[in-house]
Amino acid sequence: MPRWAGQLSQWWTYAFYRGLGTAMQRVGEPVASGGALVVSQLLLPARREAMASYLGNLEAVLARRVRGAEARWWCHRVAAAYGRYWLEGARLPGTSGETIDERMVVEDGFPLLREALDAGQGVVLALPHLGSWEWGGAWLARRGYPMTVVAEALEPRALFDWFAAQRRSMGLEVLSLADDPGPSLLRTLRAGGLVGLVSDRVVEGTGIPVEFFGRPAALPGGPATLALRTGAALFPAAVYQGPGPLHTGVVLPPLDTGRRAGLRADVARVTAELARAFERLIRRAPDQWFAFSPLGPSGGSAS
Repeated sequence: MPRWAGQLSQWWTYAFYRGLGTAMQRVGEPVASGGALVVSQLLLPARREAMASYLGNLEAVLARRVRGAEARWWCHRVAAAYGRYWLEGARLPGTSGETIDERMVVEDGFPLLREALDAGQGVVLALPHLGSWEWGGAWLARRGYPMTVVAEALEPRALFDWFAAQRRSMGLEVLSLADDPGPSLLRTLRAGGLVGLVSDRVVEGTGIPVEFFGRPAALPGGPATLALRTGAALFPAAVYQGPGPLHTGVVLPPLDTGRRAGLRADVARVTAELARAFERLIRRAPDQWFAFSPLGPSGGSAS
């Protein structure tokens, strides 16, 4: 492909996603929600491979086979949840703080999280690709706890910069995985800040081997490594969609990140514990788990 053609393609990609995001912020919520639901269902036939992977992962969660009408029901449910996730992500920068507060219910665990942050300990919040975690990040920022997160690189770079600026406006500092975010994350934690990592999928490298829903898999070692190196507390958490327009936050107790052996062995131990915590969170709402790639020892579980 000629260089100019590649540049033109990237420009159209940037214009499309920026225009779509802006449009979703400006149209009324009922229209936007209805449109997202319709689009999510219309795209189902084109996502056969992703849905096949999701059903395979779902069977691991449920510990039984899923076939026929039940399989179709689960696919429609997860597609609707995924559409809502993208819609809310697009609309959040234009959502009022009052609405964010009104639609967020924290069911459990926030006092321990707040205690660690107020003590200047630093916190790593580890989340699966579940529900609408960005809503929780915006809610935390309104309480004085802005979160630094890591996202996969987007092309063109202008698209990532626009995406990051949108998240920054609601209290999320977004670092690109392509820019070696490790040093920035370490500084944030050592200063007593909050780092959020969506950690049920390995994007780069091989990850840490774990058993996940009874199957061999791999999870990123970043959450455990950061907590062990800085003394930060490591909390597994999730933000579920619902009931209705609400969001329900759950923060599990912090994992044991005390040093017991060498760093490599401790990272493996803590990551295995994180896998158990993620299982607990995912089992609560497997129709909101965006697990669109196979579980396996060389990769992750969501996309």
